[in-house]
Amino acid sequence: MLTILAMLLGKVTRSQIVTVVLLGVLAVIAGGVAFALAEHVAVWTGLYWAVTTATTVGYGDVSPHNGAGRIIAVAVMLTAIPLFGAAFALLAAIATSTRLNRLLKMQHHLPPGRYVVLLGMHPTIPLVSRQLKSAGYEVVVAADVESSALPSHVHHIPGSPSDEGIVRATKPEAAEAVLLISQDDGEVLVTAVLVRHVAPEAPVIALAQSAAVAHALSDLGVRRTVSTEELLGHALAKSLEAPHAGDVLMRLIDDDGYRLTETPVAEEFIGSKLRAVRAEMDGLLLGMVRDGKVTIGIRENPTLQAGDSLVKVAAESKKS
Repeated sequence: MLTILAMLLGKVTRSQIVTVVLLGVLAVIAGGVAFALAEHVAVWTGLYWAVTTATTVGYGDVSPHNGAGRIIAVAVMLTAIPLFGAAFALLAAIATSTRLNRLLKMQHHLPPGRYVVLLGMHPTIPLVSRQLKSAGYEVVVAADVESSALPSHVHHIPGSPSDEGIVRATKPEAAEAVLLISQDDGEVLVTAVLVRHVAPEAPVIALAQSAAVAHALSDLGVRRTVSTEELLGHALAKSLEAPHAGDVLMRLIDDDGYRLTETPVAEEFIGSKLRAVRAEMDGLLLGMVRDGKVTIGIRENPTLQAGDSLVKVAAESKKS
């Protein structure tokens, strides 16, 4: 109920208030001039009478004495007074809307435990949120859409992700990761700046449409950026070299029987060569990560160090 009321009050704009106030001022001026002509008094006296009438003060020191003046008085009462009353009502509506929005933001309860924040709206959100849910994460989506447009299992915070208040409401500093996902690269850039301001240490992943924006996001400190433009181009090129390469990739990332993991290198493997560890480990070791850079270990065979991470594909354990 509060949400519906906030949405209705939020439709009141400042331009509407200005329009109503201008109409009220015009009614006062027109009524004052007409009153001065009808009652044969000075224009300033007529304006004085119109202002005291419109504000319902009514001192009574100036009043109509003929039929024309009384008609003008009735016209001012029926126009100026309601117009100024409407202006004050609209101002109250804006103030109420602001307070309700703040109250609604405070009422958003984030899920307990591990959660991932998705900032923005994108057609892939249902798929991404479902995969995150199956991996044991709660999902918080901040997007300027109706809750009915999102999967029922997500926690929705309505509002634009380019609004700092909305970003703060998601508490990105407490999230396992923050995913910037939108069809508008401009919104992704603005949101990245806000997230970095609100939670400088939060792990951020961004989905950008173009490579140029992906590089700009990297400059902002977003360590992991996926460019759909580059990803599609490379995938198509590799599919020409190996017709089933795309099928292999989809099998790895879309099959519920497999799980992609990135874990710190175990102490027992520190000082060992990557290829040697690949031969010893269960599952499929895809490569290692050092200082944010991925090494596959085909052309090179680096020695694992403390602080490195290993990326591998493992069989998903069956749930009883």
